[in-house]
Amino acid sequence: MRTFRAATLNIWSRFGPWEERLTAIKKGLAALAPDVIGLQEVLRFPGFEQAKLVSDGLGYEIAWGKASENHGFPTGNAILSRWPILRSEVLPLPNGGSDEDRSLLFAELAAPFGKVPFFCTHLNWKFPHGHIRCLQVKAIAEAVARLAPIDGAFPPVVVGDFNAEPASDEIRYMTGLTGLGGPYVYFADAFAVAGDGSAGSTFSKRNPFAEPMREPERRIDYVFVRGPDDAQRGEPTEARVCFDQPIDGTFPSDHFGVIATITAGR
Repeated sequence: MRTFRAATLNIWSRFGPWEERLTAIKKGLAALAPDVIGLQEVLRFPGFEQAKLVSDGLGYEIAWGKASENHGFPTGNAILSRWPILRSEVLPLPNGGSDEDRSLLFAELAAPFGKVPFFCTHLNWKFPHGHIRCLQVKAIAEAVARLAPIDGAFPPVVVGDFNAEPASDEIRYMTGLTGLGGPYVYFADAFAVAGDGSAGSTFSKRNPFAEPMREPERRIDYVFVRGPDDAQRGEPTEARVCFDQPIDGTFPSDHFGVIATITAGR
C-alpha cells in the first residue's frame, strides 16, 4: 500500500524569539519530512515571507493565502508541498459578526499517484466563538465539496488550527456526528483514528510559549481526510503529535503540530 504524510503547524507569526524558533521549525520539518504541510499564522509582506524562510533548502513549493492583518501585516495560511502545486485558491470564511477575518487555502497537488486536493485553515480563536466556528466548518465543507467532489478524485485532506476540541460541535460536524441542523459530512480525524489513544494535546502548558495563557490542555490542531474511498485511498494509518519538543532549547511554536500517514492506494 502506498502512503504519504501530511502535517499541520500553527507557526505563531513571528512572536517570541523568532530567529531561534525559525531554526527549530526548520530542523523539526527536516526531521519529519512530510510530503505536504499546512501552516497557519504565516506573515507575508514585501521583504519578508515566512513560508519561504521556513521552506528554504527543504525542497517545498509554496502556496499562501491571506486571512487577515496582524498588527498591520498580512497574515494567513500556507501550504508547503514536495509535489508541484498545479493551482491554488483562497476562500474567505464567515466571521459571524466578529472582528476576526479567516480564510481557507486550497491547493491542488500533482502527487505521483494522482492529483491531491489539499486545504489549510485557521478558525476563530475565542472560547465563546463556537457558533462562529460552526459557520466556518460548514463553509469549509461546502468549499471542499465544490473543489473536490466525490467523483473518483483523490479524497481531500483538510488541515489546520480549528481552535476547537474533539467534543465540540465544530469538530463533531467534521467527523459526521452532527449535521448542525443540515446535511451531514464525514472527514476522518487522523489522530482519533490512528493516534496513540492519548488526549494528543496541541495547546499545552508543557510549552513555555503557551503556558502564560493558562488555558486548558486540549487538542485543537487537526489532519482530516475524507476517506477511505473504494480504491482504499485516504485512510489514516498512523498519526502523532509533532513539534512538541524543544530543539536547541527552543520550542518551535506556541502550538504543537500533528503529522499523519495516509494511504494513497495500491
